[in-house]
Amino acid sequence: MAVYSLEPVEVPHIDTKYRTIKTKLPVPESLPIFEQLKKSEPQSMMGQPPIIWHKAEDFIVSDPWGNRWIDWSSCVLVSNAGHGAEEVKQALREVIDQSLLSTYVFVHERRAQLTSMLQALAPKPDDYTVFLLSTGSEATENCIKLSKTYALEKHGPQKKYFVSFVNAFHGRTMGSQLAGGWEKQKRWMVDRDPTFIQVPFPDGFKNEDTSFDLFLKTLRDKGIQPHEIAGVMSESYQGGGPDFLPVEYAQKLEAFCREHDIVLTMDEVQAGFGRTGKMFCFEHYGITPDLIACGKGISSSLPLSAVIGRRDIMGLYAPGSMTSTHSASPLPVAAAIASLKVIQSRGLVEHAAKMGEIMMPELARIQAKYPGPLGCLTGKGLVAGIQVVKPGTKEPDPDTALAINIACMHRGVLMFAPVGGAGECIKIAPPLTIPEDALRESISAFEEAVDAVLG
Repeated sequence: MAVYSLEPVEVPHIDTKYRTIKTKLPVPESLPIFEQLKKSEPQSMMGQPPIIWHKAEDFIVSDPWGNRWIDWSSCVLVSNAGHGAEEVKQALREVIDQSLLSTYVFVHERRAQLTSMLQALAPKPDDYTVFLLSTGSEATENCIKLSKTYALEKHGPQKKYFVSFVNAFHGRTMGSQLAGGWEKQKRWMVDRDPTFIQVPFPDGFKNEDTSFDLFLKTLRDKGIQPHEIAGVMSESYQGGGPDFLPVEYAQKLEAFCREHDIVLTMDEVQAGFGRTGKMFCFEHYGITPDLIACGKGISSSLPLSAVIGRRDIMGLYAPGSMTSTHSASPLPVAAAIASLKVIQSRGLVEHAAKMGEIMMPELARIQAKYPGPLGCLTGKGLVAGIQVVKPGTKEPDPDTALAINIACMHRGVLMFAPVGGAGECIKIAPPLTIPEDALRESISAFEEAVDAVLG
């Protein structure tokens, strides 16, 4: 976990169109707030840059003391339509004024509107339905449940294994972490469900073997036959990179699942709603998943998630037996409708693709200046990551990654803490609304930060 110092330091003052730094960082006046939190909440909630968020508008985050940052976090891939989009705020005002704040799973009109909008995004809309939940972890858990239920009902208890990938992250609940690919996140379970299996992810850097043969060999080595597999789930890109599936691999994986009637889930919680220059990242691969887990950018604001899935799989549970207390809660639903309208009407998917064509070559240029420590660059659209390593190796270097992260914060560019297994990955994910001049300004500031740390 990243550890940020709470000792205020002098930093150069900045005053541009989009960035303002005018105080020490962290701001001395902010320290009592951090002290109060230290006393009243667990330390697990710390670990992000020590900034007090006061206002977030479009792609700029401001604190109460007049500092402004170009946001490269998007609240961890949430604010796709920008922070505080006026359309989203207006939609929330209308629901509040309507006096409809919670509904359990009683029907309200906007629920039908949003499920229809999401259904229209499915590969074959008439063959898919939509289940609304609250968090990405709930969505991935539901995909696990549906995959195993489909296998049990159609094929019997011998079809029981659920396959996912090493280094995968699918959430923080028990089922989602069983499917996750990080051993350290599972130690607390002690005895685990042996039907959850991980295979190497073909990222090409941490694992150089990107052939689908490795997938098949790993299953054979574990003594698992294809007819015993209930489901396969993969992030459309692994968040710790971002690491993408090779197109041929993804297509062979889909064919394997079709041949053996295995439910294929693509986890789009991070990747969906335009982030990669497609509405869903799996569209880059030319595949059709059976279940699609959605979250984060679905609303650009309030907690909401969804599973978009094949009608026959989604219909396995009787009325009232597959619900959640806040499924389709009115405020998040209104936010999601407005956010999706903004993404579509403003062409933000296409804009993300266009900005990616600017961002990726610039990041590649910066990486080429320091090919030793900046070991691997990946990205599509408006998500990218650089793995920071010990020069000449693939060994993670979290200390240098954190130093670059802090240097960016001091220069008015805000990222969340470095990610990856050891905190070695610098993740770049601005709101999809960021204009070209702000993107170029933030890339320039990022280069200054890299030069200051590595130059």
